[in-house]
Amino acid sequence: MKSFYSRIASAPISWGICEVPGWGKMLPTDRVLSEMNNLGLPATELGAPGFLPSDANEISEKLGEFEMSLIGGFTPVVVHDKNQNQETLSQVKKVAELFKKTGATHLVSSPVYSWGWDAPKPLSADEYKNMFSMFSQIDKICEDHGLTNVLHPHLQTTVESKDEIERVLDGCDVKWCLDTGHMAIGGVDIVEFAKNAADRVGHVHLKDVDLSKAAPVLARKESIMAGVQKGLFTPLGSGDVPIAQVINVLESAGYQGWYVIEQDCAITGELPAEGAGPALMMNKSMDYLKSLAIG
Repeated sequence: MKSFYSRIASAPISWGICEVPGWGKMLPTDRVLSEMNNLGLPATELGAPGFLPSDANEISEKLGEFEMSLIGGFTPVVVHDKNQNQETLSQVKKVAELFKKTGATHLVSSPVYSWGWDAPKPLSADEYKNMFSMFSQIDKICEDHGLTNVLHPHLQTTVESKDEIERVLDGCDVKWCLDTGHMAIGGVDIVEFAKNAADRVGHVHLKDVDLSKAAPVLARKESIMAGVQKGLFTPLGSGDVPIAQVINVLESAGYQGWYVIEQDCAITGELPAEGAGPALMMNKSMDYLKSLAIG
């Protein structure tokens, strides 16, 4: 069994590299990978288009320069709308083929309402039925490519709230990316989720939250990025999310997957100096995880 501490990784969003349109400035790739490496992180998720090369061999070569590997990555999918089925499956196959060639293991699918991230509307019974069928098909594509598909519940997607998460959990067999931040904001007791659905957890995103700043984002009065800029997501251990409890529950249940620190940030002003900005936030999160008595 691999130790908990050898399974801590990160994602480029922790350095402001995000798939959401208009999110902010992207730090140089080599700088981000160097700072990840300096923190002792052995692997990363893919990040937004343009952060890493589009060719699988070039991705592996670039990560190899920093003694890192690719886990997989966040993949928006439109799964409720039958008119988008063909486009969604085509996109998933393309990503799965890329991930397979790099030796990645996870496709992190997030059910956006539209490709442009329009605000979601309540789904009908038929739309949920289409969603469940689509997740089964995405699971099969991933299985054929040696990958695990994990559903990422996310703010301002069709699987955001406690009720939506429970409906999908009961309605299909898809595995989950337990995102401690997004699920807590959605009203989920994430410790109970970890206890009751440990066998469905295929991946973990660690994110802490100042829940006092979540309401405007949930009410669509603020964008996710505006919430991020106001400090919605905090360094691990300094927010309202019971991070340590979730980890202990999962480890006790035999979870052996990755714990990816997703310290959402957005850079809209001047680029911070090297070693400053996102790197300082990540240092705080790493110090917190190292302070835990795990395993």
